[in-house]
Amino acid sequence: MEDDFFNVPLQEAKRELRHGIVECQKRGLVYSVKWLAEMCHGLADVEIDGEDEKNSFGIKMLEGIAPKEYDNYFLAKSYFDVREYDRAAHLVRDATSPVPKFLHLYATYMAVEKRRLDSTTDQSNLNDSGHFKDLGEILVTLRAEHSQNQLDGYGMYLYGVVLKALNLNQAAQQIFVQSIRLVPMLWGSYVELAPLIEEKEKLQALNFGGHWMKRFFIAHVYIEMYLIDEGLKAYEDLQAAGFRKCVYVTSQMALAYHNKRDVDKAIEIFQVLQEADPYRLDNVDTYSNLLFVKELKTEMAELAHKAVGINKYRPETCCVIGENLVVIGRVGNYSRILHKRCCQQKHTFTRNYYSIRSDHQMAIMYFQRALKLNPKYLAAWTLMGHEFMELKNTNAAIQSYRKAVEVNKRDYRAWYGLGQAYEILKMHYYSLYYFKIAHQLRPYDSRMLVALGETYEKLDKCQNAIKCYSKACDVGDIEGIAMYKMANLHEKLGDYDLAANCYATYCDDERAATDKQSLYHGYMTLANFYENKGEYDRASYYAYKCLESDDRKSEAKSLLKTIENKRTGKIIAVRGVSTGCSLSKANVDTSSDDDMDMELSDYKFPSLDYLGKSRILPATGNEPGSSFKSVHRTAVNVSEGASTSTRATLEPLSVTIARRRAPLADDMSLSESELTSNTSIPTTYTISTNTNSRHNLPTTTTAANASSTNPADDEDEDTHSMEISSISID
Repeated sequence: MEDDFFNVPLQEAKRELRHGIVECQKRGLVYSVKWLAEMCHGLADVEIDGEDEKNSFGIKMLEGIAPKEYDNYFLAKSYFDVREYDRAAHLVRDATSPVPKFLHLYATYMAVEKRRLDSTTDQSNLNDSGHFKDLGEILVTLRAEHSQNQLDGYGMYLYGVVLKALNLNQAAQQIFVQSIRLVPMLWGSYVELAPLIEEKEKLQALNFGGHWMKRFFIAHVYIEMYLIDEGLKAYEDLQAAGFRKCVYVTSQMALAYHNKRDVDKAIEIFQVLQEADPYRLDNVDTYSNLLFVKELKTEMAELAHKAVGINKYRPETCCVIGENLVVIGRVGNYSRILHKRCCQQKHTFTRNYYSIRSDHQMAIMYFQRALKLNPKYLAAWTLMGHEFMELKNTNAAIQSYRKAVEVNKRDYRAWYGLGQAYEILKMHYYSLYYFKIAHQLRPYDSRMLVALGETYEKLDKCQNAIKCYSKACDVGDIEGIAMYKMANLHEKLGDYDLAANCYATYCDDERAATDKQSLYHGYMTLANFYENKGEYDRASYYAYKCLESDDRKSEAKSLLKTIENKRTGKIIAVRGVSTGCSLSKANVDTSSDDDMDMELSDYKFPSLDYLGKSRILPATGNEPGSSFKSVHRTAVNVSEGASTSTRATLEPLSVTIARRRAPLADDMSLSESELTSNTSIPTTYTISTNTNSRHNLPTTTTAANASSTNPADDEDEDTHSMEISSISID
């Protein structure tokens, strides 16, 4: 089939395009006429016999119209052109020749659509019962004509349109295929059929015959199905076959690069189109969104003013105006979350002129105006849902997204928006359903996978969430957050080694870390992890990274000081006091000095075994205080120099031992020589009888506790007293 296509002479293709223009123009199929004329203009360099065309043009214009119906037809066609559809249908109601007969049916259908739009006051209720009743009457007529084989290819097209409007999609698909086989140059049939094709295999199974127009349809469906590589290859083949100058082909390639998230290439192609045809408004809303992604706000505003100057009542113009309204002032809100996930390429949610100014109500008004002009304008439904999310009107947003799905069920942005809306409502099973559909439509889009992973995580299905995050990393994480979320989840499950590996991978690629707070959190977690394992060089490396963060600087400095003390051997390790801590907890206390100081009396020893089994490390010099920290183990750090905070006065250890000796076994007593060896002890300290759990350590010292010290015991125990401060167990 492909070889047959490339063997078709361009002269023959141009003749068929011209013939199609004439036939569609006679019947008022203006959008098909526009497409065919653009394609024919792209073949301007192809020469054909002008005399033959000139002689046959007049004959073609009257072909299919009975001579006695000329007057009624021409008047009806003039009424149709100025949108007086009822008058046009009435004039040719008794026509028997093919063209006037089609004009009567088509004008009747357009009159029904016009009445529906004119009477619509609620944009969320477009398919009312009266509309279905009117369409049902047209369907009865068309079905009767079809059963008698009196419908030509154009009549079959209208029959398929009515079936599709009544949601009879299977029957509509068959009718459109028959219409294409009868009239292969009717581009409207291809456009109506495209949304009904849901799978690539189904597309390949369609039998259109051997006409070359099938290649344009296949390329079009590939782009609609987000099969970007196949679509680009198809359009490149069409350009190589001689359609390089066709505006339609070039614009479709721009859309393909837009869907592929190749923003620079897409903008470049749109700029070429703007230079070649400066008054073209087709796809200008997509171009505006690309400018938004590149943060070219000045160019966006210029494009909006230009579009208004050309035609401010085009649906695309209304969306461009709306898109510029929301760009400025959106920080930390729902719409930014939606845009970040679904619109970085912008596939998903566009912005507009009023959006730049955060005038959401005005933006909604312009989107509603666009929908008044074209109720099947997909971008306007999606954008309006986006603006309702900005206003936290979740119900209205859901209705808008549902209408977008009705217009095009393959639009993953609408499904994704529904998932986001239900996520805000905390209806996570609904979110999961819609995110799954969005993922099916975009299986290699990491944003869909991350959204699924987050929903699974909220439903406590952690293994499924890990699989989603892992696949998001494999396909290319657009947002750079999948690895971080997977690390957090491993940490939550207690898989600290796996979590550390994920954090390391996340932190090594700083460019992918869009959230600096998450990046510094990963650095601090890794620093604590490696410090706990005794790998001080790696711990110091990550701790130094955190010095760049204002929020993490104090914690990092404390950890670096602890590492330095451990390297110089100034550590008193106390075994068995703490059972470990979470991987993400810092192993140093970042509270103020007053919070860090505490009395030994605030800690109740359940047994003197804790002290009897302690390993006392020698200190270098006379340190006035020590620091006690715990990450999976507990250590008492004897710091260099005097602390700037107020130190608690401590009771002699012998007094405490004597006071506690009664309830304790003799074999649990503590040797004083074990405490005094290799250690210089300050004068006084205090121990209270706090009955809290052994792991709940207080953080402050009071003057009352200090005043409870026995002076006589102080004098006896001067050489054996010590000061213990900054005790913290996570």
